Amino acid sequence: MARTKHAPAPECPAPLAFAMLGGKWKLWILQILIFEGTQRFGSLKRAITGITQTMLTSQLRALEEDGLVAREVFAEVPPRVEYSATEDAMDLVPMFTSMHDWWKRREKRGARRA
Repeated sequence: MARTKHAPAPECPAPLAFAMLGGKWKLWILQILIFEGTQRFGSLKRAITGITQTMLTSQLRALEEDGLVAREVFAEVPPRVEYSATEDAMDLVPMFTSMHDWWKRREKRGARRA
């Protein structure tokens, strides 16, 4: 049976959201900041298995530019920088909760893990 292609309606924001949140690391970063609170760079790096320093820096910058992560620099020696979820990022809590619940339902049905 042939698949029907569904293009989003021109006014559909989904492609924009996918572009903003897409990639391997952004949702992982946001999940930590939303549910575990403000983090320093090193603690984020340790929490995200396999991410490089360069990639974490890049992803944090992109999330900051998109208004999902706030970066606070403290005038201390040595310098201290903390990252936190913005109000816009906190609006994603229902999405994360739905994803969690969806995954748990899959596990109960014996679905394969990623």
